[in-house]
Amino acid sequence: MNPSKLAVIETGGKQYLTQPGQVLKVEKLKTAKTGEAVTFDKVLLLIDGEDVKIGKPYLTGVTVSGTLKREGRAEKITILRYRRKTRSRKKKGHKQIFSEVQIGEIK
Repeated sequence: MNPSKLAVIETGGKQYLTQPGQVLKVEKLKTAKTGEAVTFDKVLLLIDGEDVKIGKPYLTGVTVSGTLKREGRAEKITILRYRRKTRSRKKKGHKQIFSEVQIGEIK
């Protein structure tokens, strides 16, 4: 990553290191539709060249904007549970829903 302008944002209970032009898979965003603009205002850290700003817990006046590219479901993961002695088995599957965001500008 080019350390010219980086930001750490929080969305969906997770933290992501972002830079302009990056495509990012995040937890499903309920507020936006495909092609709409998205704004992340929970910015934890901002690196602008040599200047580093750390939020307590968030930075005020700093936002990261982007465009919602698509929504989808990730690959299926299989969960197996086996109980010994009784030989009972359970098999479950899960596909996580995600939103793919193209990061545009860090203001």
